[in-house]
Amino acid sequence: MTGDLLIRGARILTMDAPRHIDAGDILVRGGRIAAVGDVPAGLLPDGIRTLDARGKLAVPGLINAHVHSPGNLMRGCLDGYPLEVFMLYEVPPLAAEGQGARLAYLRTALGAIEMLKLGITTVLDDAFYVPTVTPDAIDAVMAAYRDSGMRATMALDQPNIVEYDKQPFLAELIPPAIRARMDAAPRQSADELMACYAHLVARWHGAEAGRLGAAVSCSAPHRVTRDYFERLSALSRERDLPFFVHILETKTQRVFGEEKLGKSLVRYVHDLGLLDERMLVMHAIWVDDADIELLARSGCTVSHNPVCNLRLGSGIMPWRRMRDAGVHLALGTDEATVDDTHNLWLVAKSAALVHTLTRTDYRDWPKAPEILDALYGGGARAARRSVPLGRLAVGAAGDVALLDLATTTFTPLNDLDRQLVYCETGSSVRDVVVGGELVVENGKLLTLDEAAILAEVAALAPALAAGMADLRREAAELEPYYREVYQRAMARDVGLDRRSRDG
Repeated sequence: MTGDLLIRGARILTMDAPRHIDAGDILVRGGRIAAVGDVPAGLLPDGIRTLDARGKLAVPGLINAHVHSPGNLMRGCLDGYPLEVFMLYEVPPLAAEGQGARLAYLRTALGAIEMLKLGITTVLDDAFYVPTVTPDAIDAVMAAYRDSGMRATMALDQPNIVEYDKQPFLAELIPPAIRARMDAAPRQSADELMACYAHLVARWHGAEAGRLGAAVSCSAPHRVTRDYFERLSALSRERDLPFFVHILETKTQRVFGEEKLGKSLVRYVHDLGLLDERMLVMHAIWVDDADIELLARSGCTVSHNPVCNLRLGSGIMPWRRMRDAGVHLALGTDEATVDDTHNLWLVAKSAALVHTLTRTDYRDWPKAPEILDALYGGGARAARRSVPLGRLAVGAAGDVALLDLATTTFTPLNDLDRQLVYCETGSSVRDVVVGGELVVENGKLLTLDEAAILAEVAALAPALAAGMADLRREAAELEPYYREVYQRAMARDVGLDRRSRDG
């Protein structure tokens, strides 16, 4: 495994200058791009592996800026629910036992298989652990990414406060018996969670020649203690790690800020001095103009997840306002429970389409190059890798997806950027390279045994169905109180509306 590869005769979208090359080569040496376009013969080592890419389009490997891999086994399980009700199934608040390391490996591998075959070479995984984090579970997730050949950055999305303090109104709504059960539910202290981070960073950060990395996550600022939030930020600064944070995903979270903090959650994080350029803010839907200004000034990146947001009815992020203010934007699928796929191509198209509903001036609607810039440039910024991502340029990571141009997607080829955003579904992806290593060839994954993994997961279907039945019973008991939280929040006038317009 040398990370050396010559890709011959491709049409190239560089996302650099020049942006488009009608026909050229890409030379990868030691995992990095050494030449693009005309490759001097003197750069070619004897016997280098060559990939014939004539009739194909070379694009940078896609960057999925927001995923929760533990949801990979729940696609198609649920109807549409608002986030506050959905999370009763995603992270059941009364869970007492985990599912084991093997299942963590399998579900992570399942997502990696899907993503790689779609041309997604980098993932930022905000992995939650129910009910608690263990070193074995951390190792299982990272081992799956190691074996898949993906470039992956993983954080531990683990709240550490009692459940009823994460929502407005909930503490007064639930009966004492449920409150007592929530008090008794497993939670980890800041010290225990920081010890888990020490394991993640020591064992996996920079592993596989830098292909694997660590990030930090607090889940959301209102789901953790201030002490733990500040310690995570310190670790992020010390090691220059991305910091994943869900902020103002729903109107209920806007109301939480009003009820509990007297300010928005963006302002809260800013006032703590923790909003900075390392932070990847997920969703940021129910933000006002003051929040947007703070996000822009901080240098953070915001992950836009339009399919998830629609599935949960969370609202429409103010794309144009953010972009015009200078906020860095990336794109993510979120999790398979609320997107039901990891298809980042469909996310890109959704991002291009949904914002036509927020502005009457069609000149403000997203343009294809802007969407691609978020897909690549924003994702690369969020990942904070020492090797540049999202570009086919000298010095960048040798992460390439090759798409067949002889498909209906590109026939006739009218405008490459628009057809990538509006027409491509991932069906044209043929070959995928990560760090100069061929991981998908002619649509076949070369790393993991896809058939064996699918068969093993399929064999678990009865057990998974039984677990889902238990979840439904537990959720049915709790849902009336969470529904009341949601309804009270939706009835509140917060001075903006993200469900129908950019107002």
